[in-house]
Amino acid sequence: MSVDLGLVRVLGADAVGQPGQRRFRLFAQSALGSAIMWMEKEELANLSLALDQSLALLTEGQVLRTEASVGEQPEPITLPADFPRIPNYDFQVGQMKLSFDDRTSLFGLRVTPLEIVGGGSLEPHFIMREEESVSFFFTQQEAHELSRSITSIVTAGRPVCPLCHTPLDGGPHACIKQNGHREIIPIEGREEEEE
Repeated sequence: MSVDLGLVRVLGADAVGQPGQRRFRLFAQSALGSAIMWMEKEELANLSLALDQSLALLTEGQVLRTEASVGEQPEPITLPADFPRIPNYDFQVGQMKLSFDDRTSLFGLRVTPLEIVGGGSLEPHFIMREEESVSFFFTQQEAHELSRSITSIVTAGRPVCPLCHTPLDGGPHACIKQNGHREIIPIEGREEEEE
């Protein structure tokens, strides 16, 4: 049975671990319960982008993408100290659906858990648990703050290659967009033969 947490009073995202080995999560809490939703960095970044695009449409361009903003980036919204140690719902995200209700001027997010079955000697199977989806609502201001926080989290990790978006670890980088992952061999000029 899917769960509706209603209007949240706590909403944020953060990363756990060191750059290169971080795990990303979205957290939400309302009077009806709490949820921690684990996801990939790209999924979190895509949520930020979807929120920004929606906010730009709703405000007729008055709220623009965070990267275009001038000034310091905000501190990420961290998991509050009073957030339940064991939330009501804690799962890996399989799918997210963002919506906006014109009547209430609230955003809605429906998050569907992904279950990984098998492993070890068996081929893993991925099952979307639609019946266990968690949904909640939040304001435009919370959407803006969440998007800015996500941008801050995503950019705080390892820098990425501007061409292929692969994380850079400080060592040599063989960019697929630049050279197809082949080692670059310098071409040395041949010395002209003496006549």
